[in-house]
Amino acid sequence: MSTRLVSPGWGQIFLPFALGYYLSYLLRTVNAVISPALTGELGLSAAQLGLLTSTYFLAFGLAQIPVGIALDRYGPRRVEGALLILTALGAAAFALGESLGGLGLARALIGLGVSACLMGALKGFAMWYPPERQSSMTGFIMAAGALGALTASAPVEAMLPLLGWRGVFWLIAVMAVAIALWIFLSLPDEASAGTRDTLGGALRSVAGIYASWGFLRFAASAAFFTGGFMALQSLWAVPWLMNVNGLELAQAASLLLVLNFGMLAGQLGIGVLGTRLARSGVRPVNLMQGGFAGMLAVQVLILFGWGPLAPLWFLLGMLSAVNSQAYLASAGYFPREVFARVSTAINLMAFMGAFVVQWGLGGALDGLLAAGHDMAAALSIAFAGLIVLQALSYVPLLPMFERRRMN
Repeated sequence: MSTRLVSPGWGQIFLPFALGYYLSYLLRTVNAVISPALTGELGLSAAQLGLLTSTYFLAFGLAQIPVGIALDRYGPRRVEGALLILTALGAAAFALGESLGGLGLARALIGLGVSACLMGALKGFAMWYPPERQSSMTGFIMAAGALGALTASAPVEAMLPLLGWRGVFWLIAVMAVAIALWIFLSLPDEASAGTRDTLGGALRSVAGIYASWGFLRFAASAAFFTGGFMALQSLWAVPWLMNVNGLELAQAASLLLVLNFGMLAGQLGIGVLGTRLARSGVRPVNLMQGGFAGMLAVQVLILFGWGPLAPLWFLLGMLSAVNSQAYLASAGYFPREVFARVSTAINLMAFMGAFVVQWGLGGALDGLLAAGHDMAAALSIAFAGLIVLQALSYVPLLPMFERRRMN
């Protein structure tokens, strides 16, 4: 029996997915605001702070291949619901952590726990919503993530004097359990509709995806645009604003809020206009081409301090909304039944990129500081290096590299 619904209710399907991705993005970015407290309490270097924060991305990225196979086989209800229980355990362990190693393991468990929140939603939308609504639903679920990023900026900064960073993570643990229960109780039991290929067949399918042009064309931009943006948003934006622009923590958190408002506006724009743009012939890759070019330009303006801060950071967040189009652009090269494996392959590149950029920036900063540069100069040099990598990763997106897509 098919589990596709004709008119799934928002409370039954969309809201539990939206809350899961909201929590995932909150956890992804919360360390940007609590980083001064972590650094002060634990005496962390820049590289150690980057490593601690990036263990989320490492665990998340390593989970993508098995998560993609599991989603195609068992469906999002069982996979995402079970993993959110791990999220709650990881958040509780982080709240209790007393050492760099313990906190790093806890954050890795959190990354594993939320590793299916976006991919599970996209898989569910492909199963339960008609094709013409896919682009809009993708925009709306990404907007839920933007709300999580918003919560992780100024609102979390305002809660720190009341709860402390440990209290914030106890609250997150309770939220994770509640969302997991909603998913288990609300989503249809779709396991009978999953694929039934063997493990060997599934792994061969995944290997074929990673060797294909449909994946390779978007892999580098996922790593350095999407992953680079996540590394900035989740950690390095606040140190940049405090050291390069001379802002206090509250001011930097407010500008992080502006960045996240921009991302929310961009995602809502895609959600509202996505179907209309598709009918007008604007493909996901076209949105990526325009959005990434705009991101490069805005980041150069930020690097050299040209222009007012708030509009630039808002525009950077708004343009970053095209990051999600990589999932749809790459999926067009493959059969629909392997959608989760394709999207998790791209997601793996994004999160491994975030891990490499986040940790790599910390290591670069330590090296530049040891060489005699001050923090502002070190951040500028490291940020310039990221922009160069992004520009190189943009090249495969150019029209000259277009190849035949699957029907």
